Formats: sequence, C-alpha cells, structure tokens
Amino acid sequence: MPTEHQNSSAETIDVRAFEPRWREDVLGNDFEAATIPLGADPDGEAAIEATLVRHRGAALDDTAPAALYVHGFTDYFFQRELAEAFAASGYRFHALDLRKCGRSLRPGHSPHFTTDLTQYDDELAIALDVIDATTPGAAVVVIGHSTGGLITSLWLDRIRRTDPARHGRVSGLVLNSPWLDLQGPPVLRARITTFGIHALARIPGLATATLPTKVPGGYGESLHVSAHGEWDYDLRLKPLGGFDVRFGFLSAVRRGHATLHQGIDTGVPTMVLRSDRSILGGPYRPEIDVVDTVLDTEQIARWSGALGSRVSTVAVTGARHDVFLSLPDVRAAAYEALQTWLRDHADTLTTRPAPPSSTHPSPATPGSPVIAANGQEATS
Repeated sequence: MPTEHQNSSAETIDVRAFEPRWREDVLGNDFEAATIPLGADPDGEAAIEATLVRHRGAALDDTAPAALYVHGFTDYFFQRELAEAFAASGYRFHALDLRKCGRSLRPGHSPHFTTDLTQYDDELAIALDVIDATTPGAAVVVIGHSTGGLITSLWLDRIRRTDPARHGRVSGLVLNSPWLDLQGPPVLRARITTFGIHALARIPGLATATLPTKVPGGYGESLHVSAHGEWDYDLRLKPLGGFDVRFGFLSAVRRGHATLHQGIDTGVPTMVLRSDRSILGGPYRPEIDVVDTVLDTEQIARWSGALGSRVSTVAVTGARHDVFLSLPDVRAAAYEALQTWLRDHADTLTTRPAPPSSTHPSPATPGSPVIAANGQEATS
C-alpha cells in the first residue's frame, strides 16, 4: 500500500533566512500575524504562503514555554479562548494557518489542497525557527486539530529521525480529535477503494477533481452564530458546509493513515482529546451539539496507540468534533483536562527534551489508555 511521500521542498527553502514582519492580526490588537512566503506551489497552483499568528495579550517572561497550534480541514485559527487558556497556563501561544488555508488562502488556490502532507514540513519548520528566534531555548508544545493532528503527528515522527535538532525543541503534543483513519462504512477503507483513490489522484487533471459527495452543513451550523452556535468566524475561510474534498488531497491523507497504522513515534508526551461518541454527518439537529459529527471516535481511540509509547487519551463526554468549541460546560471540562495534563507533565513540557535514544517507531497498537474527563482511567 502506498505510504507517505517524502518529497517536501524544504531543501529549496532557506528557512534560516526568514525574518517575520509582524502586523496586527484580524483577531485584534492582542494578536499579531506574519506572512511566511513559500514560493512556487509543488502542486502547480498559484504561489503559496503560510501565516504565523502569535498572541500578545499575556505578560510572560522570555523563559516561558511556547505553544504552536495547527488547524484542521475547512478550518483556520480563530479561537481566542484557546490562546488565552494556554497563556493562562504560562505558554506563549502561536498558531499556523497552513498554505492555502485561512489567512493563507489566495486567488488561484484550491482551498486546503495538497498532494503530499510532507509539504507542510516547510512552514512547520519555519514556525519553529521563528519561535526559537524570539524565545531562544523555549520548549514548544504542538497542538493539532483533526487533519492538523494527523499532519503534526507524522511530522514529529519524521523529524525525530531526520531533523533531531528541531525535534528537540518540541516537548509535547496535544491532539484535538485527530484524523487517524477514514471514517464511514468499511467499504471506504477497503483495499480496492484506497487503490482507486490513489489511482485517480495520479491521473493528470484528476488530482484536483472533487469527490462526488457534499459534506452536510450540520456541524458548521452547530458552531456559527449565524445558525445555532456561539462562534463568530469568517465563513469565507470556514464555510458551513465545508470545502470540497479533492482526490489528490484524500490520497495524501490515506498515505498518511497508512504510515501511522504501521506505528510511529512522536517522540514526546502526547495527549489525545476526543468526544465520547460520534454521529456522523447529517443536517443540524440538537443532538449533534454533544457528539463528534465529523470523525469516528472509536477509530481515534483505536489508533491513538500507534502514536508512540507516551500517549494518554481523554474522552470528553458531550464534546463536539473540536472539543474546544463544545458547549460551555463541556469545553470547561476539556480545558480542565488539558490544564491537568499540562501541570502533571510540567517538568517535561516546559523544558526541551533530551535527544531521543531510539529512532525506531513503536509498533501499531490498537487502543491506548483512556482517561475520562474526570481523570479516571478507562478502557478504550
């Protein structure tokens, strides 16, 4: 089965030469943003760039650890509350809008489109370097949501082996409902289906062709203030019904899944947050306010054990797909679980780890210890 490509253009970009030019961000004067130029698009679309955002609202000294957030598909960083929660825990918060996503989406781009998840290594490396330049020696906790959780997990496993200096700056990983397998009926994960996805993605002109299905808008409607939610964000960058999924992108994701299912090692303490149950898809109805309607939580529980040997999973009762966009009482429980994990691992998370002693990934283990939101260990 095809696995991850490793043809990132990182070798053509001098990440050390980048110096950010900060400006006030769209979130207001507590946030600043800097554009990261990435040059020509390996997938042949318009020139690409990424955007690094930093929170400036907290008075933290120069020795404070840092956090770096990476969004999911049909998503971008807009979660002020998340930044403030990390700041309250003593972290300098940063977020990265990846190429063709959010603040980085430009005319001539297919939103969120890539044919290889390793292409994101470029902006991730630059983001780490910028953080290191502004807070030398700071340990960095990486946070990944949904597709961003898959991207960051594979990236950390990769640089653990190929770029130990950068990996050594990362002290922990928080995954918020990471996309660890393809949800839906088993036929979608069948070998013949996966083969077909990869084959179509290789045909000239079909990589950017969209799948013949449309995502229902129920999840988006549960979030946004214009419908049934409490969150105000730019619907041009995060539409209620989601962006189209393209064959080239799905092929890249399935290669990433194949790599993860063989067993990887993020090399750092890893926390996985997820809802306690899923009801996939469909139009808005009140019951989807308290479940994951995007991913299968049983798959997340199953494959969390393939992330490495230091993984704990928190099942947050009543959480949405993005647990930090859940209803108020539920997300309070999610933040409490996060802050408990940050405190319990403070000695490790706030200092840069020693270089890893082994470069061998752990075997894929279906399932891992699950900690309920009340802190009690359960079985996945």
